[in-house]
Amino acid sequence: MKLDFDTRAKPGQKWYIALGMEGSANKIGIGIIKQPIGDPSNPENRSIILSNIRDTYNAPPGQGFMPRDVARHHRNWVVRIVAKAISEAKIEINEINCICFTQGPGMGAPLQSVVIAARTLSLMWKIPLIGVNHCVGHIEMGREVTGANNPVVLYVSGGNTQVIAYSRQRYRIFGETLDIAVGNCLDRFARVLKISNSPSPGYNIEQLAKKGGKFIELPYTVKGMDLSMSGILEFIEELTRRQNEKIEDLCYSLQECLFAMLVEITERAMAHVNSNQVLIVGGVGCNERLQEMMNIMVKDRNGYVYATDERFCIDNGVMIAQAGILEYRMGGNCQIEDSVCSQKFRTDEVFVKWRE
Repeated sequence: MKLDFDTRAKPGQKWYIALGMEGSANKIGIGIIKQPIGDPSNPENRSIILSNIRDTYNAPPGQGFMPRDVARHHRNWVVRIVAKAISEAKIEINEINCICFTQGPGMGAPLQSVVIAARTLSLMWKIPLIGVNHCVGHIEMGREVTGANNPVVLYVSGGNTQVIAYSRQRYRIFGETLDIAVGNCLDRFARVLKISNSPSPGYNIEQLAKKGGKFIELPYTVKGMDLSMSGILEFIEELTRRQNEKIEDLCYSLQECLFAMLVEITERAMAHVNSNQVLIVGGVGCNERLQEMMNIMVKDRNGYVYATDERFCIDNGVMIAQAGILEYRMGGNCQIEDSVCSQKFRTDEVFVKWRE
């Protein structure tokens, strides 16, 4: 099947330019990319990042962020960040082909704040609107940056934990969390420790874990291809209250246990689909220890691990622009009346029309 990415190209047009708007959690990100005419899978036609601006709402230590506070933060910053992104990209508004926004999953109030801004810009500037699945945005950005061909994807973030592989124009979910996500588990443990939320709770736990070395046995809950983390969190919270163990050792043990579970289900998915590539995406994907453990497993299978740095692992507008521009080039469009956000927009609901 030959895919035609240039049905919307005008005579003499050399580029498509997309503005992406992300605001599903405590980060608001605006990104602008341009993509050459031609097949995007060709390395010579890769996207060029023109700007990638982001601002984070951080709650005080020991507290999580409330949706209403995050939504207020996004409303306060969205206009300034859009203006800064366009200025940094050095483009004119009439050069933008589409405005892409996160349609879900995520926190309801923050999602609504950004979609209202996206609708407003679309109407003001008369530019088509494209709704993007947050998870698919992570995957497409990861594929674009790393050049991974057809990997098993481990998607790990504050709100999502999934093992995914592509088949027949869908990103199929092979395994996922049955309760809380791995990022949420780490964030909630950081609240118990009352450590700073800046730059992120998971990053601060990672730094404490590097100082630990004693492994404390924790519940290990893998159920087939799925896993559960709420029981592990409750168990380690009780250990913390008893104050019999060093905080650094608790952080080290929590990471080792959670990441071992992730590696196990990822390896099982690799065996099932006969793949030797793993792509790690999502905010927790920045964790160096997770990347190290995954690499040990994948090397035994004579494979490769692909991961990105914090510019693309952590929620950002560029990833929304990347997935959105692929949808746009295949004829996609989102009418204003259809631009409704969903907190439960599953990865496998998206018809991936831009892949064969």
